[in-house]
Order: sequence, then C-alpha cells, then structure tokens
Amino acid sequence: MSWQARLLNAWLRLTEKPFLSRAANPAVLRASFEVKAALFFRAPWGTKSVRRDLAGLPALWLSRSQTPDTPLLLYFHGGAHVFGSPRTMRGTVAALAKRAGIRAVLPRYPLAPEAPFPAAIDHCMASYRALLDEGVDPAHIIVGGDSAGGNLALALLGQLCVEGAALPAGVFALSPLTDMTFSGASIQRNAAKDVVLPTARLAETAQAYLGDHAPVDPRASPLFADFPGAPPVWLCAGDTEILLDDTLRMADHLNAQGVAVDLHVASDLPHVWPMFHNLLPEARATLDELAAWIGARLSSDRSE
Repeated sequence: MSWQARLLNAWLRLTEKPFLSRAANPAVLRASFEVKAALFFRAPWGTKSVRRDLAGLPALWLSRSQTPDTPLLLYFHGGAHVFGSPRTMRGTVAALAKRAGIRAVLPRYPLAPEAPFPAAIDHCMASYRALLDEGVDPAHIIVGGDSAGGNLALALLGQLCVEGAALPAGVFALSPLTDMTFSGASIQRNAAKDVVLPTARLAETAQAYLGDHAPVDPRASPLFADFPGAPPVWLCAGDTEILLDDTLRMADHLNAQGVAVDLHVASDLPHVWPMFHNLLPEARATLDELAAWIGARLSSDRSE
C-alpha cells in the first residue's frame, strides 16, 4: 500500500466516517459531497462538459472532441441513493473515459427520501432506453456505477436480461451495494476496519430509499436478480469495506448463472477508491485496468 493510501485512510477515518455517522439531514450530506468533489475529484484538462436532458431529466455529458459514433459510458453516481450527483463523479468518470477513449453521460436520477424506490431505477432504465432511441448502438454502450450507483447499474442489467432487451457491451460496479437486506458477514466483520462507511447508518438509508418496499426485490437488490445472457461484468471492492461481501457474493451469483466476471479485491483501500485518482497511485492503476477491460469489451463487440 502506498504512503498516500495510508494517509488517506487515516484522514477518512478521522473526518469522513464521523461526519457520515452523525449527518442526519440529506441536504447537509448533499452540500458537503458537492464541495468535497469540487476540491478533490478534478477532471482531466480538456474534458468538455455539456448539460443536456436525458429521459426528461438533466444529465451531464462528458467528451474530449469525440464524434457521436464514439462508444458511450452510461454512469450512475453513488451516494446511498440519498446524495451525490453527476458533478460529484464527473472527475472520476472523465478520467476513466479519457483512458478508454470514450464519451460518458451521467444522469441526474431522482434521490430519496423525496423520490423513493423505484424512482431511481425507473429513471436509469428510461435513460438507457433513451440512448437507444437516440440511435446509440447497445454494443457501443458500457454501463457502470459506484456504491449505490453500482447497485443501479447491476439492477438495470438484471431487468434488461429478464425482459430480453438489447444489452450493453458490459457492466462494471465500483464497491457496489447489492444486498439491501444487509446479510453479508462483512457488514459486521469490517465495521471497525472500514474507514468511510458507518454500519449504523445502513438501515436508516435503506429505509429512506425503500420505504415499505421489500428489500429482496431484484430491482433493489441485484444479488437476487437473474441474469440470463448477460454480458461480462467487472467488479471491485476493498477487503476492509463493509460492503465487501456484497461484491464477493455478487460475483459468485453471476458466475453461477454463466456470466463472465472480472473480480478485483484490493488490500486496505477505501470505499470507491478510484474517486481519489488525483491522490492515489492505486486509484490510477484501477482506472487503467478498468479502461483496458472496457476497451476489450468494445473491441470484441465491434468485431462480432
């Protein structure tokens, strides 16, 4: 582990985890994350950002002078379904898109508690379908997300598979939440080790998102979804995260259904560490690996 990662872990444990443990107002969480993202998660020079609606809601489109035929990343930001926005993941997604040589779009999906389940996943599905309606070839689409956004990306894939719809070239998820019942052993095993996420807030945020809806609904918990004919999936998590088992069990579930899975488990790195690509060499290495996987998926689908 790099010295930068050691310092970051210590800083997150002393500042971010206590803040997330006590901040009860969604407005406070949202404002804080926006400020931190603007300060720490910068996009590469030359990134072009355009705000244009997708499926009736604002979306952030990122490019580097590519054409409309350039493959596209449809990315869903994280934030426990309660906070976060396209702006908070703009820098990370831009850094990944630059490495992969693709465009990206980040929808502003509805947040809980104002818009509880299934508003977010419904808008994610509508966003995907809107891209197809605009003429984007699904074989030129990669779907991805982090944390709660990874939940949405995997839930979207499950729904597309069950419906027999046109499928993207691949799907990836960074430190995803996949089980809203929180039955993974790492929830408690890593409670003290996780430097970001407080275990005590999980039930509260789930209630804000789900309300009275069953947490085992596959659109809420993709761990319980079916994935017939799914394209390859790329997953990563840190071995000290409380959501580690969400990733490990998701990989096992997908493998059992015949889905090709690339699983990456990092040692002692924080939740969604690729966000820190401006600080961590490990984050940059992970983005390099993911970009190579994206390139292989898009090259494969264009040659088939």
